[in-house]
Amino acid sequence: MFKLSIDLATALRHFSLIFGLTIASFALVAMLIPAYYRLLLKWGVRKQLREETADGKAAIIFRQLHKNKEGTPTMGGVLIWLVVALIVLLSPVAQWLGITHFSLFNRNETYLPVFTLMATAVLGLIDDYLNIHGTQKGLRVKPKFLWLILFGILGGLWFHFKLGFDFIHIPGIGNITIGVWYILLFAFIVVASANAVNFTDGLDGLAAGLIVVAFVALGIIAYLQGLIILTAFCALIVGATLAFLWFNIPPALFYMGDTGALALGATMGVIAMMTNSAFLLPFVAFVFMIEGLSSLIQLTWKKFFGKKLFLIAPLHHHFEALGWPEEKVVMRFWIVGGFMAALGVILEVLSLLSGG
Repeated sequence: MFKLSIDLATALRHFSLIFGLTIASFALVAMLIPAYYRLLLKWGVRKQLREETADGKAAIIFRQLHKNKEGTPTMGGVLIWLVVALIVLLSPVAQWLGITHFSLFNRNETYLPVFTLMATAVLGLIDDYLNIHGTQKGLRVKPKFLWLILFGILGGLWFHFKLGFDFIHIPGIGNITIGVWYILLFAFIVVASANAVNFTDGLDGLAAGLIVVAFVALGIIAYLQGLIILTAFCALIVGATLAFLWFNIPPALFYMGDTGALALGATMGVIAMMTNSAFLLPFVAFVFMIEGLSSLIQLTWKKFFGKKLFLIAPLHHHFEALGWPEEKVVMRFWIVGGFMAALGVILEVLSLLSGG
């Protein structure tokens, strides 16, 4: 039977650590944003609207909906992953100097999330750079997809052969051994999560708000499993993303860019696998999942039936095309995302209580 086996004093220390790191990452990102924004303007790092849809057709509806957004600075996601990575990587130094009593750079809990965050951030950074300054509009879909698959497979190999993961947990049922199929599942979760967040990052504040929701939920799940350092890592991402969101609420000061969306999405997938909560991810990241599926369904529908199912995909653009104001779409998607993430956490608690 599951029970919370920590005393009040320990719980308060954990809360102080988690809340303190959330505030620290929020404050640091917020302080850096004005100077970073000026640099983005100086370097001409501005959003270029896509001219084609995923199937190569002219993106007429999209450009009509978002023509006023072209030229807005992008790559704001750099501050999120950079601040989070720096705090984690410098924490051993702070511990050695006696400034803190702990290190966030932990072999069992944060090595893989930090590596994922930085590796996929670099991939997104290259995509953003080519979109702004290159002869092509970002990395082509296939190379970017293949790099993500390669990273996902490498991560799956590490989890399976180095860490011994060969099972998945289904709430209410328990652990199911799947052997080497775990590698493919890991790759699928990471690639799907990265792309789903990237698809969702299309309206002011939409992806950032949902990232906060997802990482709060993952942080709670990690804490319930006794993964305190991983919980602290989730708190860092929440704080940094909240600071970004402060300036990203309509009208957005700048956008996250692929460097933020891919990094946060892939990291979300890795943490879901680390906490063995892949089957809870459809709840924790419900809106991201629906957004990704809407794009896939749109392409499939057009291929087999020769017409579109949605006015435009991903789904948030469909509601825009129906006449919903941007703020209405964002806030309603936040509400749905928050409700479903809470349901995911409740399922985790019930699973722990039942021992299954």
